[in-house]
Amino acid sequence: MRRLYAVAVLAIIVSGIIAAGCIGTSETSTTSTESPAPTNTVPIVADSNGDVNTNDLQSYIDSLPAEQLTDAEKEGLLYMVEEEKLAHDVYTKLYEKWGLQIFSNIAKSETTHVESVRALLKKYNLTDPTASEGIGEFQNEELQALYDQLMEMGMKSEVDALKVGALIEETDIKDLQEWISRTNKVDIITVYENLMMGSRNHLRSFVSQLKNRGVTYEPQVLPKDEYEAIISSPMETGGQGKGNGP
Repeated sequence: MRRLYAVAVLAIIVSGIIAAGCIGTSETSTTSTESPAPTNTVPIVADSNGDVNTNDLQSYIDSLPAEQLTDAEKEGLLYMVEEEKLAHDVYTKLYEKWGLQIFSNIAKSETTHVESVRALLKKYNLTDPTASEGIGEFQNEELQALYDQLMEMGMKSEVDALKVGALIEETDIKDLQEWISRTNKVDIITVYENLMMGSRNHLRSFVSQLKNRGVTYEPQVLPKDEYEAIISSPMETGGQGKGNGP
C-alpha cells in the first residue's frame, strides 16, 4: 500500500499539480494484539517552536521498561527516524536557497525530533539507518525519491518552498497518527505524541508564512476538518500533560 501510494504521489509531483505530493504513509501487516495504551497521560515536553526537550524525554523513556517490540513497531521507528531526518534535510537546503529564517528555525527543531526517535532506537537496540547518512541521503528508497522530488519543487520559488514545508508537516502528522495506532508501548507513544505536537506547530508556522504572502494553503494529506482545527488553534506548548491534538 505504502509503495503504491508513494508512486502515485511522485506522479502527482512530477506533473506539477498544485505542488501536491506526500511522504508516503506506512502500513504493515504485523500489529500488536493488545489494545493501544491510552495517551491522555502522555507527558508533552515540546515547546511552541516544536523543539522537544530531549533530556526530559530521555529521562521519561528510561523510566519505562523495555518491552519486546512487534515488527510493526520496529518498522515504525526505523521509518520515522528517516522521515524526521528528511524534514531536517529539506529545511536545511531550503534555508540555504532562500534564506528564510523559518527554515533554519524548524530545521533545528527537527534535529530534536530525530534525536527523540534515536533515543528509542538505542533503547531497543535497533540499528539507526541515519547514523552514517549525509544531508539528503536515505536508506529507505521511497524517502530518497521523495526527498529528491520535494527538493525540486521547493527550489522553484519561496512560495513553493513554504508549501513543501506545510506538506511535510501535515504528512508527518498523518504518519505519526498511523504509527501510534499500531503500538501499545507508552514510551513510543510518548515520543510520537511529542513529535506530532511539534509538527502541528510547524504546520501553523508554514501556513502563516504563506498567508502573509497572500497564499491560501490547501491541505494535501490531512482531512480538511482536521487541518482547519489545527491551523485555527493557537500554538501548543509542553506541560499540558497530553497530546492528541490542539
